[in-house]
Formats: sequence, structure tokens, C-alpha cells
Amino acid sequence: MRYTVRKRCRKSEEGRSLCRAIKTNQDLLPETPWTHIFYNDFWGTLLTHSGSHKSYRPLCTLSFRFNHAIGGLNPWSYHLVNVLLHAAVTGLFTSFSKILLGDGHWTFIAGLMFASHPIHTEAVAGVVGRADVGASFFFLLSLLCYVKHCSTRGYSLSTWGWFLGTGLCAGCSMLWKEQGVTVLAVSAVYDVFVFHRLKMDQIVPSIYKRKNVPLFLSVGLLTFWGTSLLGARLYWMGNKPPSFSNSDNPAADSDSITARTLTFLYLPTKNLWLLLCPDTLSFDWSMDAVPLIKTICDWRNLHTVAFYTGLFLLSYFSLRTPSSNRQCNGKAVANGKQNANGHGCHPDAEYRESEPKPSFAEKAENGIKNHIPQRSPLPSTENIVVLSLSLLIVPFVPATNLFFYVGFVIAERVLYIPSMGFCLLITVGARALYVKAQKRFLKSLIFYATGALIVFYGLKTAIRNGDWQNEEMLYRSGIKVNPAKAWGNLGNVLKSQSKISEAENAYRNALYYRSNMADMLYNLGLLLQENSRFKEALHYYKLAIGSRPTLASAYLNTGIILMNQGKTEEARRTFIKCSEIPDENLKDPHTHKSSVTSCLYNLGKLYHEQGRYEEALSVYKEAIQKMPRQFAPQSLYNMMGEAYLRLSKLPEAEHWYVESLRSKTDHIPAHLTYGKLLALTGRKNEAEKFFLKAIQLDPTRGNCYMHYEEARIMEAAEMAQKAAELDSHEFDVVFNAAHMLRQANLNEAAEKYYELAASLRPNYPAALMNLGAILHLNGRLLKAEANYLRALQLKPDDVITRSNLRKLWNIMEKQGLKTSKT
Repeated sequence: MRYTVRKRCRKSEEGRSLCRAIKTNQDLLPETPWTHIFYNDFWGTLLTHSGSHKSYRPLCTLSFRFNHAIGGLNPWSYHLVNVLLHAAVTGLFTSFSKILLGDGHWTFIAGLMFASHPIHTEAVAGVVGRADVGASFFFLLSLLCYVKHCSTRGYSLSTWGWFLGTGLCAGCSMLWKEQGVTVLAVSAVYDVFVFHRLKMDQIVPSIYKRKNVPLFLSVGLLTFWGTSLLGARLYWMGNKPPSFSNSDNPAADSDSITARTLTFLYLPTKNLWLLLCPDTLSFDWSMDAVPLIKTICDWRNLHTVAFYTGLFLLSYFSLRTPSSNRQCNGKAVANGKQNANGHGCHPDAEYRESEPKPSFAEKAENGIKNHIPQRSPLPSTENIVVLSLSLLIVPFVPATNLFFYVGFVIAERVLYIPSMGFCLLITVGARALYVKAQKRFLKSLIFYATGALIVFYGLKTAIRNGDWQNEEMLYRSGIKVNPAKAWGNLGNVLKSQSKISEAENAYRNALYYRSNMADMLYNLGLLLQENSRFKEALHYYKLAIGSRPTLASAYLNTGIILMNQGKTEEARRTFIKCSEIPDENLKDPHTHKSSVTSCLYNLGKLYHEQGRYEEALSVYKEAIQKMPRQFAPQSLYNMMGEAYLRLSKLPEAEHWYVESLRSKTDHIPAHLTYGKLLALTGRKNEAEKFFLKAIQLDPTRGNCYMHYEEARIMEAAEMAQKAAELDSHEFDVVFNAAHMLRQANLNEAAEKYYELAASLRPNYPAALMNLGAILHLNGRLLKAEANYLRALQLKPDDVITRSNLRKLWNIMEKQGLKTSKT
């Protein structure tokens, strides 16, 4: 009996994300109730399961289900939706920038910079990055609704409609991805520091002013709604944080508080550098892609100090009240000019006409024209800087490990929303320099330098999109950042291309950089097993199990190799050990359950081959109980039918054959076994239909034709027996009769004629081997052993006889019988 290898490579986080979120996610299938999406995480695991990632993104999963319903697993529609979403987000961001920067070219520059930034490539080109893009869409809708609420507050009842829109869109953003809820905090920053233009030292005094009651009511409602959303989110995921492996976030697993602190402080610096200079990008930044900072002497600490110093100074100068400001009749005044709306002011220099006849570059300055005096003045540079910093920092806070550990070191897709703040910050900085520049040459230089930056970003995005064109290019591009993960995933790709030698080298390169990667050890073992290098495969499976004792697929393939080598007891122990591994705290419990079910299936086949049909049935029933939804059960059901058939429980056997065909209508083994049952019960016409169907499904499969002939075997067996009775001294006639009777499952009669044939030719190995086989089937084990041994004396190299004898000895040992080998 042939045992099947589990041919499934294990991938890195990026590959697993795509596979689990889309390819193997049962929540995308039409037969799965759509309501399951609201109880499972992003990868289809129950949120309350101990191994769940706790990433609750039902709206994103619904969008995947929509794609799946339209085009199945065709990637074209998935990528189209991602691109359209990115275009929509760019449009909304540009509209929001217009509120801050006006109608001029600086708004266009901010939108263009966001549209072309290379850091967005993973979120847009990677299908699972849709969670970030979708969250950004509703993030901006919520923010724009709040801007409308602020502008209509106190003048129209529609203001609370806009506030309701703010809350609903914030909830939708959070249901696309968790960080979407941070829009409520950004909205509060907009209200306080941009719309009301308060400075830090003005916030406390303003509490006591009656005119600011609407402001604090809105901020209070934002706080209440944000707290409610977070509380509901925490409750829905079981009030437990997710757990991650040490390779996902090495700093979180470090025993040194110094290493944890210094590394976590440095990571935002690294993320900002990726936004500013996205020269080196990677699909995966886990493991040692960013080495831990273990001592205060590490030179990267200088980057950390520079980053936080710059952030502090920028915040301080943006939030402090300028010394030139004074109070005049209770209203804010700057440089002797009162603001049009009385809330605040900005320097005249930013908004004055700088030249009588400005150049094209000078026309790009927003707010310097005097031909639209009816509009409220735009926010000052300091106001926009404060809002930009909030857009940059607040949505990034969940990824900082400040409140809870996250499952990554750096994730480029997480920077999709923060990049809005970055683009605004760069744009408003360039605009401020442009305004302060006195010479036309300097103004043009600043403007065109900003344009050049956008061009460089666009070129890098085009190049990075080329990396995402296919898996091989993507993984090769990541070798210099994360060689262990990149080489391992490249090995999977090369293996799928049948480049076996190159794939093996890739796996070994991955293990060179990180020798304890269980997935890579398993993948290398699988490659070696498929190329019949079983001893080496067992070695790597053992190492994989040592690295991760819960890796059920490694136990499964180890058991299969041992079974095929005749080491049935070792195989049995391996299968049993695999079946006892719990699925708690496992990232992918569905795949684990599939491996456990496969182990039980193979254990049942092992018992079946040994004639232990009751034990086989017990194991098959356990496999059905543990079987996950995505497991294909047709082979398991078919073997259930076979076991019942051996126990002569024909109605039960027929039930499971039918179940096998119901689960997979083109399952050839079930057609054959069910047809055989129908033939045995006299329903020959029905049996022939199933055999003919099997032939149609696979015309090249020889045993389909053999079973079709067996549908008429009873008649042939009766005729052959009559012939043997009439000519009992003719060996060929007797031997053929014995064979036909055996094919008809008339084993007692077959035994009689095999004995007669062996007596006619006592030194003919085939006759002795077949007599041993029928005695073996009929339970006469000692006689069977004697005939096998006699056949081997005459033909020592006969593989079939040796195999049958080994199986017979296994059964005899189980029954406590003494064998000749002992």
C-alpha cells in the first residue's frame, strides 16, 4: 500500500498571509455563512482561539469574498480593487490637503507625493495590504466629516449629522484595520490646534471660556466613541492579546530590558528613514533584519537621539505661543493684525504678494493671492505642522510596542496612513522655505527640488513594482535585508519551477543564516523526501521537530517514510504522537488540524493493512472528529467504507462510499470500491456504471479496467471452478481457477485450488507464494509463513513475497505468535 507525502511547503509571514487570508480562508467560500467573518480573524481563525492573530478586519475579508465570488482566485480582480482604492485614497487626501494648503500647486504636490511614495508599494501591490488601504479610505472620510462638523458647528443642525458620519466612518476604518480608530484622536488635534488654533498653554485657560463648550463637547464625544470602539474590540477578541513567535519580534522576546528599550526606541527612527529615503525596501523585516541594540555604545543610538530631539523641537516651536502675540480686547493678535475669525492668526509674510509679476514657480505659493478675500484664512504653518505630526505619529503608535507587543519588527504597509502626515510635513516645510526665500532663484530651486523628490519617489515606486511582479523577483529583492526568510521563500518558488538543485541550495542558504528555522528544515526535508533521499529527509524532519515540537506536518511525513521502510512500529508511534499535539497557541490551527487528520488517516491505513479493521475504524472516526472544514475527506470516507467491507458490514460500507462520492464526485478510488461492493451484492449493472465512470475520469488507469472486468468475475469464477473439477490434474487450469475464485472474493474455495496447484508443482515459487497469500488472508498464519519461506528458498530475491512475509510477521507479533525470525 502506498502512503502519500504531504506535499506542502511552509512559507514566510508574507507568503502565509496571502495563503491564509485568501487561498485557504474558508470565510471566502460561498458555502460558508458570511456571518462567520464577524467571528473570525483576518485568516479565518476563531478570534477567541488561543492561536488567533487577533487581527479583526471583517470589512476587508468581505471585500476579498466579493472578489472571490466574481473571479475566484484570479489575482487580476484583487489587484484592480487595490489600485482603485489607492486612487480613491489619493483623491481624498488631496481634498484634505486643499483644506490646509488652499487651491494652489502645493496641494497638488502633496497629493502627488502621496500617490507616488514607494512605501505604499507593499500595501497596494500586495493583495493583503488592502486592509491598510481600505482603512485609510474610511480614515480620511471620517476626518473630512469632522472638518465639516467643525465648520458647521453652532450654525446648522446638520453639524451632528457630520459628527455621526465621523463616528461611523471611524468604526468602518477600524473594521478594515485596527489602527483606523486613531482617526478620532487626529480629529481632536484638528479641532483644537487647527480649527481653534490653540497653543499648548492656551488649552487649560480655554476650558473656562463658555464659547469653547462646543469644542470640548465634540472632543469629549470623540473620546467616548473611541473608548467604546476599543472596549468592544477588546471584548470581541476574548480580552486577550495575541501571542507571537520570537522570530516575528525578537526585541519583544529579549531577556534584556536594555536591548528591548533601546531597540523599541530606535524602530520609529528606522521607519521615518524609510519614509524619507525608501532606498532599501523588503517584503519582510522580521528576525535579524534590524539587529537588536544591546548596548548604549551602539552608533544607532545617535540616530535615536537625533530623531527624538528633532521631534521635540518641531513640536515645541509649533505648539508654543509666539512672543509677538498679545491680547487685544480678548482676541488673538499677531504682528498687529487680527485674524478674520478671531480664533488665531498667522504671519503676514507667509501670505503676502511677494512679487508684482511672479514666475511659474512663485505662483505655486498657496494663500499669497488677494483675489479671494471672502474665504477664511488658511491655517498657519505651525498649525499644519502640528496636524501633520499627529497624522504621522498617532496612527503609528499601535505599531510601536508601547501598549502591547506586535508581530513584526517593521512592516512597510503599516506606514500607509502615517505617510499622509509625512507628505504634508514635507510639503508645508517646502512651502515655508519657499515663502521665506527672498530671491527668485532660491524660490525656484526649492520648488523644483520638491518636484525632483516626487520624481525620484515615482521612479523608485516603478522599480519596486517590478520587484512585486512575481514571487521570485520579490524574494530575490529581499535577500540583502532578510536573507534567511528571502532564501527560504525563494527555495519554495524554485521548487515549484522544478529547479530542484537550485531550490535545495536556497534552503541551505536560508539555514546558513538561521539554522533553527523549523519551516525551512521541514521544506528541505520535504524536497529530499520527494527525491527519494529518505535518510537525509528524516534527519531534517527530526531537526524541524526539535526546533518546533508542534510541527505536525513533520511528524506526518516522518511516519510515512518509516511506514514505507517497513518500520511499522516506529511509524505507528510517530502517527500517534502527532495526533496528540494540541492546537493551542498555534498561528495556523487549521493547517495543524489538517496534518493531524492526515496522521490519523495514515495510522488507520496502517492498521487496515495489518488486518486490524476495528482499530482502523476507531482511528478513522477520530480523524473525522478532528477534521477541519478545509480538509478534503473523500479518501478518509472511502477507507471507512473499505474497513466496514472487510468486517462484512455492507450497509455501513455503502454509506461511506456514497459519502466519499458526495464530497468529491470525481474521486476514482470511491467509484472503484463502490462498484466492487455493488458487484458483490449482485447489482452488476450499477457496478458497471461506476467502473465505466472511473474509466472516463482516467482512461490511462489500469485498475479501472481490471475492476470493470471484475464486475463479471463471479460468472467467470464459476466457470473456472467447473473446469478445474473436470481437469484437476492440469496445473494451468487449476491455478487459473484459484486465481479467479480469489478475484471473486471466494477465498475458501480459492485456498483449496491453490493447495491443489502447489501439490501439482511443489517447486514452483509463484504457486507457493499465492498459496501463502490466500492462507494469510484466511487467517491461517503459521501455514502462510511456511509457504512464504518455502517460496523464498526457491526464489530469494522475490520482492512481493518478502513484503508479504514482513506484513505477516507484524500481524503474528501483535497476536503473540512465535515467528521464524525470532
